[in-house]
Amino acid sequence: MPARDEIHVAIDTDEDVVAARQQGRRLGRSLDLGATDLTLLATAISEIARNITAYAGHGKITIRLVEEDGRRGIEVLAEDQGPGIPDITAALRDGYSTGRGMGLGLPGARRLMDHFEIDSRVGEGTRVRMIKWGRS
Repeated sequence: MPARDEIHVAIDTDEDVVAARQQGRRLGRSLDLGATDLTLLATAISEIARNITAYAGHGKITIRLVEEDGRRGIEVLAEDQGPGIPDITAALRDGYSTGRGMGLGLPGARRLMDHFEIDSRVGEGTRVRMIKWGRS
């Protein structure tokens, strides 16, 4: 069984997106993130989770407390086995979309979080890792 400070949410439906947001906020409160940072965290989780439902159909999000270099934060790891992103550079530009969206999901999530990295392989899937650091 995972530790209380690590939560796994299967992402298949809009309800799962909401559940992932709520779990992110819950862990963020345990780190004493302020209201603004909690909103930024929840919004970034929503954007990434919605990309999973829109493009991959299903995937998972893992949310956990992390500590690096004396800082504590909330790490969000989103993984799917969808079609992958052929051009990550383009996908990270505002307005770029291969679907019907506004093209704000990935670049928006990147702006909202303190750390953002993405790895995607066409035909294999996408992995996004984001961190929101607590304020010291």
